[in-house]
Amino acid sequence: MDKNLLIVGAGIYAVVAFEIATDMGCFEKIGFVDDTKKSTPNGIDVVGAVKDIGELSTEYGNIVVAIGNPEVRVSLLKRIKQEFSYSIVSLLSPRAYISPSAEIMSGCIVEPMSVIHTGCVISDGGIVSAGAVINHCAHLGEGVHVDCNATVSGYSVVPSGVKVASGTVFGN
Repeated sequence: MDKNLLIVGAGIYAVVAFEIATDMGCFEKIGFVDDTKKSTPNGIDVVGAVKDIGELSTEYGNIVVAIGNPEVRVSLLKRIKQEFSYSIVSLLSPRAYISPSAEIMSGCIVEPMSVIHTGCVISDGGIVSAGAVINHCAHLGEGVHVDCNATVSGYSVVPSGVKVASGTVFGN
């Protein structure tokens, strides 16, 4: 159970989370819950609905929410923290650069080829997509998503729930 991961969601973000979790090599079993899908886009069967999270805790000790909507993602993370005994994990691609001084909070997903530089803070439920650069001392609020090849300038503060679009630069 301690080496099993439950991914909330079964869309493309969940597949990305699955691939990163697999690359991390620390989970023996990975399952998905979703309220509308019966399988992921790559054909993996869903083991239940979001309402089943409680009973699935006997089989899965770790959980991450891989849903694109930041309000839903952060809301589910808060609910899971309050109501269940899961360990909320962050999935950090071994092919990303994450500074030793960066702080990655719970429920984050950091994709391959992204850079999280010196002194950065990525708050709960953040997503840093492939090729994104979070420059030194930047702070991302809860649920922030920095999309592919986007840059957050040094010392910037990105408010909770913001999506920094692909190829753009966010700076204060």
